[in-house]
Amino acid sequence: MGLSLVTGGGGFLGRAIVEMLLAQAESVRVVARGQYPELAGLGVDCRQADLRNADAVSAVCQGVDIVYHVAALADVWGRRRDFFSVNVDGTDNVIAACRRHGVPRLVYTSSPSVVFGMSSLEGVDESQPYPQRFYAHYPKSKAVAEQRVLAAADNGLATCALRPHLIWGPGDTHIVPLLASQAKAGKLIQVGDGSNLADMTYIDNAATAHLQAAAALTETSPVNGQAYFIGDAAPVNMWEWINELLAHLELPPVRRSISYAAASRIGLAMEMVHTVLPFLGQPRLTRFLASQFATSHYFDHGKAKRDFGYDPQVNNAEGMRRTAAWYRGGDG
Repeated sequence: MGLSLVTGGGGFLGRAIVEMLLAQAESVRVVARGQYPELAGLGVDCRQADLRNADAVSAVCQGVDIVYHVAALADVWGRRRDFFSVNVDGTDNVIAACRRHGVPRLVYTSSPSVVFGMSSLEGVDESQPYPQRFYAHYPKSKAVAEQRVLAAADNGLATCALRPHLIWGPGDTHIVPLLASQAKAGKLIQVGDGSNLADMTYIDNAATAHLQAAAALTETSPVNGQAYFIGDAAPVNMWEWINELLAHLELPPVRRSISYAAASRIGLAMEMVHTVLPFLGQPRLTRFLASQFATSHYFDHGKAKRDFGYDPQVNNAEGMRRTAAWYRGGDG
């Protein structure tokens, strides 16, 4: 078996990919900024490194047969230079290290936000262009990094980019805990009229897609140099989904609402204030966040199914059951 490197292997998606690789008896190396003794206990070769350090990245790529580049700085607010140094410069360092050590395959975890503007995206495929303007530094940096990865595909290095949308499930460190904490505090407010549809991606489906893409990725395969939208089998009504999740977690539903236009105005005002007064930290609402909650964003997954057989196996009902069991401390 070859050696697989997972950047960000201690994170939510990275950890799921690592566990699936171990289940297939693969040798796995993880690089992260923190320490993960529980992974080392599973036989994972754990390395600490900052992706912005080219020499450190080069060292961890030596002897590797495939890189799953999952690590990223992901947030709705922050300094442009921080997002670009980690997400763009770090990705450049991974590409350079792959070339230096002859790593033949690179699977990059991108994001559907690379094609987000401020309007709905309904069933679009990968021909959807990047927007002329981005409303947050994260999607802009991911779009630039994605383009670098896809442009790097050649006879020496096969690459692809996956765009899983709103990853959720047991072990989630973002969506589920955030919704739960906001619901407990009575701070959840519906943005828009509540009719918007969105793709969700259960964690096992997202991780499986990465392994399937990797298995199909060769210099001559149709996967080489391509980007793919990834999601669960069908889009959901976002606010109905949120209320269903809260019900499974035995938390109160969302009862208040605000129009998309009003939320956008408030988001803009908060962005302006927090830009002038950065010591205030992260604004509670931004235009990008308002658009995420109020518009439809779901995608055609046909290309992933055709090119590497993507077929999400965990449906929404089962995902909800497992997530609720995890949240309550069960084994799912």
